[in-house]
Amino acid sequence: QVQLVESGGGSVQPGGSLRLSCAASGIIDSIDVMGWYRQAPGKERVLVARIISGGYTDYAVSVKGRFTVSRDNAKNTVYLQMNSLKPEDTAVYYCHTIIRATPYWGKGTLVTVSP
Repeated sequence: QVQLVESGGGSVQPGGSLRLSCAASGIIDSIDVMGWYRQAPGKERVLVARIISGGYTDYAVSVKGRFTVSRDNAKNTVYLQMNSLKPEDTAVYYCHTIIRATPYWGKGTLVTVSP
């Protein structure tokens, strides 16, 4: 079994920054993908950013240039540095990983961007 534990959410004013972390633990032998999704109130869960095995990164158009996803392989941890935050970034952010073709999700961490 694999567990994902997120941290780093909170409230911030527009233009501010936050850094999310997600640590994976359990039976981990090969991580194919690690990344972040988000779900705003009344909307579907959507991809924010991810790192695919080999180091390729993929971002939603709405966050390109503002968010940076990174990964510490030794710690099985993925990070999301969020800069220039906007009110429309307000959502619950979920950590996601795929290990040997099996997806896992964290419980989510709330990010609120408001004046």
